[in-house]
This record gives sequence, C-alpha cells and structure tokens, in this order.
Amino acid sequence: MSSKPNSSTQNKNVRVAVINTLLSIQQGQSLSGLLDPLLNSLKGEDKGFAHALLLTTLRHWHATARLLDSLADNPIDEIEVRTTIQLGITQLLYLNVADHAAIHETVEAVKHIDYARASGLVNAVLRKVAKNPNKFRKKANKNHSLPNWLAQQLKSDWREQYDELTQSLRQSAPMFLRVNSLQTDSQSYINQLSEEEIAAKLVSLETAIKTGSTDETVAIKQQAIELIDSVPVSHLPEFEEGIASVQDAHAQLATPIIDALLQKAISANPTQNVRLLDACAAPGGKLAHWLELLGNQEKQETGLFHVKQSDGQSIPISKVELTAIDNEAPRITRIFENLERLQLPAPIVNSKLHLEIECVDATTWQAKEASDESAGFDAILLDAPCTATGVIRRHPDITLLRNEEDVQHTAQLQERILDNLWPQLKAGGYLLYATCSILKQENVEQIQAFLERHKDAVAVPFNNEKTNWGIEQEVGRQCLPVYKLSDALEPTAVEDDKLGSLDIKEQQGIAQAPAGGDGFYYAVIRKQS
Repeated sequence: MSSKPNSSTQNKNVRVAVINTLLSIQQGQSLSGLLDPLLNSLKGEDKGFAHALLLTTLRHWHATARLLDSLADNPIDEIEVRTTIQLGITQLLYLNVADHAAIHETVEAVKHIDYARASGLVNAVLRKVAKNPNKFRKKANKNHSLPNWLAQQLKSDWREQYDELTQSLRQSAPMFLRVNSLQTDSQSYINQLSEEEIAAKLVSLETAIKTGSTDETVAIKQQAIELIDSVPVSHLPEFEEGIASVQDAHAQLATPIIDALLQKAISANPTQNVRLLDACAAPGGKLAHWLELLGNQEKQETGLFHVKQSDGQSIPISKVELTAIDNEAPRITRIFENLERLQLPAPIVNSKLHLEIECVDATTWQAKEASDESAGFDAILLDAPCTATGVIRRHPDITLLRNEEDVQHTAQLQERILDNLWPQLKAGGYLLYATCSILKQENVEQIQAFLERHKDAVAVPFNNEKTNWGIEQEVGRQCLPVYKLSDALEPTAVEDDKLGSLDIKEQQGIAQAPAGGDGFYYAVIRKQS
C-alpha cells in the first residue's frame, strides 16, 4: 500500500472539480461523459487522486449520506453542502487521506463553490468523524450503499445472496481482457503482459447448451484474461494495434454462445446464405468478438464457413450477412472506432462476409426482405437495453441516476424490441437475450412473459453440470457480481500512476462463478418450425 497522499502536491482545485462533477451527476449527467473532461482539466499529478476520490465517493454515496444525516444536529438540505461533506467523509474513511488535509482542503473547497457560510458546519462534521474513524467506518459499512428502492428489490430477487451482493456493489471491478483471436491467443498475450511486468491470469468460462429435443449439446469455452491490478490501456502491449479489448469476463460469453448455436443450426439446415443480427450493438464489443470468431474460423477452415455434415461433406456457404443496429448515432460512431482499432472485419473474410451497421430503432425496424417467408435471420444476438444494475461497480453513478420507475419503463422497452425482432428470426433459428442487469423483472421474468406470448418460442436450457458460471434460473442463467468479503471495505491509499485504481485486498470469487465478473443474464430461445 502506498503512502498517504501529500496535500501540498495536490492542486487545491481538485476537490472543487470533483464536487462540481458530483453535482452534475446529481442533476442527471452520466459519469461516462464527465470523467474525461474532469481528468483533462487537471495536472498529471492530480489526475489519480481526482479519479479515486470521485469513484470512491460514488461507491459509498448512499452510505455516507445516511451517516451524514446521523451526524448533523439539523437536517442539511443544500445539495452543495451535503456533497462537500460526503466528499470529506470519503477521504477520512476510505482513502487514507491525512486528517488535517482532508478537513482543511474540503473546508477550502466549500468556500470556492460560494458556500463559505457553511465552512463551520463542514469543519465540525468532519472533525467529529476524524476523532473516531473506525467507529464511523463500521457504521457506514454495516449496510448497503444503494438507494432503498433498489436494495429492497435486490432483497426480493436475491435473498440468499443479498448481503454479499450489496456489499460487493461497493467495490471496484476487476479488469478483464479479450484477445483478438485473429492476432494471438490468451496464453501468448499473458506472456506479453508478463514481459511488461503486468500480472495476469487466465479465466476459463465453460458451458454446454442443449440443441433440440434430445440430450445432444454444444460445448462452449471462452478464455478471458484477468489483470491482477488494473492498468491504463496505454500500458497494454499492442493495444492500439488491436491485439486485445477490454471486456468483462461474463460479457465475453455472449458471442461464443450464439456462434456455436448458429453453427449447429446451419448443420441441421444447410443454406448458402447466412443472415445474422446484432441488435443494440453499440459500443461494439460483442460485434467485434463475433467478427473475430468468424475471421478465425475461416482462417483455420473451421466453424461457420466450413460446417461439416454427417457424411463429412462441407456445406457451401457463399455469403454471410451480419447486420448491427443501434439507435444512437454517437454510439454508432464508437462501433466504427472500435472496429477500426481491431482491424475488423478481417480481410480474410471480406469476400464472404458483408457487414452493415445501421442507426435505427429496434422497436420498429424491419430488415430488408423481412416480408419474404424464405428470408429472416438465422441468429439474433439481442444485448437488450437495461438499467445496467449489474455494472454498478464500474459505473457507480447508476445508483444516483436510476429510479424505481426506470425499471418498469426499461422492461416495457425490452418487450417491444423482443416482439419486433422475433418475427424476423427464421424457423429453427436462435435468439440470445442478454442484459447487464441483476433485476429479475428485466431478465427471467421478461423472458417468461415472452414465452407466454409467443407459442413458437422455446427456451433452450444450459447444461448445469457442464456450466461453471452463473446461477440457474427458471429460464436462462444469471451471473451476479458477488464476492466473499472480509476487510474489502478497509481504507486504501491512492495509486496515482494507475489513475486511482484502488488497491483493495485480493478477494476470492464465490462458487457460482470462476471470475469476479459483472452481473449478466443470458437466455437462449429457439424458434420452432
């Protein structure tokens, strides 16, 4: 653990900048759009502290808010004052900032945002915390740091995992990489990382899925790389050349699942033209993964382009059409940027694979020739919009931005997208439904309702004995971002050279997942003939 930050080396405007960012988030702006401008406004030596201070304050936001209410003699209603005090409490309890620096600089910050009249109050509350930080840390850590509505929903959905789940959501998430299989393999890239003194390990995610009425299954294995300590992507060897992408381990399951099922479907019903859909594709991580798999299969003469029939003969597939859609133009731009860095689609499949990316509304969009009975998609990957409650560790502003009504509105949007895309899937084709939510209303309950509405839809079960991730649901499987916790909420020092990635002690994943990945839900649906 590094030494405590020296306030004399930190720009006095850092805390003011972080306070203003927190105020913007409380007004509805997203952290993803605010973080880069914040860091770019600061000097190099201040970036790491600002990053750690902002993210840690957000992770413990609701807990420190409740602590503040218990400390104040009278209710504090001014959002600017509350935000400043919570920033100070975070420094004292979770960042190992020296008491005098945390108190003095935070009092100065409240003056700089034109609330000098509250400086005495800020000083008094923080001094009270500084007198017995262990007591107040224990109090703040005792319960969750979530809005009450979300905590209540999680308790209803995940009663057995509730304590571990709500505490885990206060932690930073591990950093995972997916290698570009057209350029290298996971073990080779780990060796490259080792040469750069970046510690990493392989995480193997395995499953098998039943493909029909028989017990026949298709096996799927995905190897992710977990970095022992997060680093900026600029430190990763050949990252700009497209050798790897940052992608959560559980997110890396989506494309191998749909691709393996697609190959099985094509083997059963040979066709010369294959049509694929990646719906709600931005920012393009799963799309890039699919293109990498397709390119690697052609390169090695395996998979979709070289599917073998039972008699050993190859199925002549002359063309693969992959359509990716999303409804936000800026996010479409990110797809193109990501594909350009990864040098995709690979030249080796350009003659056979046609990629089309469209900015459209998935609730109403109709693919070309969709009215033709012989048309339709052979496989659909639907990464459905959701409340993103499964990625709170990476985006802690979610707990400030979401409200209870958002869940119902999002579930309704998911329903409209499913009902619009389903008729565009061929009979015998597969739809993979995925979200990064941990709320059952958006996941298993959504798919159960879908199956009730569509009698030609049948859920395809995972083989539990051959699956080492997630928790079995009535339909599909749910990954939870859960750790066994011990002293993970102890204070940690700031690692400036890593842009504030927190040096929390190593935590072991529970039995339901081999990796500390994000919350994801997966369900496979097959369209009956």
